[in-house]
Amino acid sequence: MAYDAENKIEETVILIGVQQEDSLRTEESLEELGELARTAGAKVCAGVIQKRESVHPGTYIGKGKIEEVRELLQILDANGVICDDELSPAQMKNLQEELECKVMDRTLLILDIFAGRARTREGKIQVELAQLKYRSARLAGLGTSLSRLGGGIGTRGPGEKKLEMDRRLIRARIGQLRRELEEVKRHREVIRSRRSRNNQKIAALVGYSSSGKSTTLNYLTGAEVLADEMLFSTLDTTTRILKLDQNQEILLTDTVGFIRKLPHHLVEAFQSTLEEARYADIIIHVADASNPQMETQMEVVYETLKQLQVVNKPVVTIFNKQDKLEEKKHFRDFRADYSLEVSAKTGEGMEELKEVLGEILRKGRIYLEHLYPYESAGKIQIIRKYGELLEEEYQEDGIRIKAYIPGEYYAAVTES
Repeated sequence: MAYDAENKIEETVILIGVQQEDSLRTEESLEELGELARTAGAKVCAGVIQKRESVHPGTYIGKGKIEEVRELLQILDANGVICDDELSPAQMKNLQEELECKVMDRTLLILDIFAGRARTREGKIQVELAQLKYRSARLAGLGTSLSRLGGGIGTRGPGEKKLEMDRRLIRARIGQLRRELEEVKRHREVIRSRRSRNNQKIAALVGYSSSGKSTTLNYLTGAEVLADEMLFSTLDTTTRILKLDQNQEILLTDTVGFIRKLPHHLVEAFQSTLEEARYADIIIHVADASNPQMETQMEVVYETLKQLQVVNKPVVTIFNKQDKLEEKKHFRDFRADYSLEVSAKTGEGMEELKEVLGEILRKGRIYLEHLYPYESAGKIQIIRKYGELLEEEYQEDGIRIKAYIPGEYYAAVTES
């Protein structure tokens, strides 16, 4: 049985979902909730789905289902339930009173995982901010009931010691965290400005959680980012230089994974991290080709990108984990500019990915063949710094070069 090592609290839970429309989607969502629960360290012993036109405004599920869940809690010796949607303060309070056990929702579960995965100062600030926003709304409706949750899932991370704060102190802390996050944002903007001046191009790895973004970054750049099969393996942004060939390089940035039903305030809290995709020059969409829910996951990614206003950028979709497929299939993403079949684990298709990235970079540049007198050789340094020098031949009357140069530097290297 899984337990919280820090608090010695056993976590055995029943999952609860409400099916309003598509049965398959509800089952898929509950299955994913189980993966999240296991990632957080809980043992899942059962799943319950109720068909309703809408969730019950007071208790999430109806009276009959509450009785069924209460019986399951006793039979399976479970000590908590996790609901597949974000509960209102009233729903959480009422359900907790009806079931007489710990009640959690999807948001609380994700926040708990985030709290355990944040490593950098920025990541910890973002997690605490999201936790405080979530809990401040519930302090008003729950009163002292939050303090009765005990240890385990939902009580870890920097937000734990804030549970007993009154709303005034929480508001003050939220304000402080927002100021700290603004400071981090300004630092990011300085870095982006510097990259822009140096004409450094950026490719952002985006994708559903556990699709293989970190493994892709590790393979291509030699980074040592944590990569495993659990959801939200990495939370903090990592950027590394990727050498495409002798003359070209690009900055490759890993981002936090997307997931269905990611609450708006979580997206808001992680805006400064997620906006790396907005400022990138190229989007590399990593899809898990071995996952039967791949199409749904891809849709979630595109919806999240739309929410983040990531538009008008070249998209390269890589169908990852080809090594896990029993038989080869041909994949195509019609919303992307390029589609590739790869395995970040074995390296299959990675050289082709680098070639595609090089091709995209060249599209924004002008091809140049020019003979520079030796007294103008300094202009070749501009090409080295901002462009791609393909050939350089020293002749009697000067230096003949073949290169690609960004349009904004073309006049500077060709005018005499």
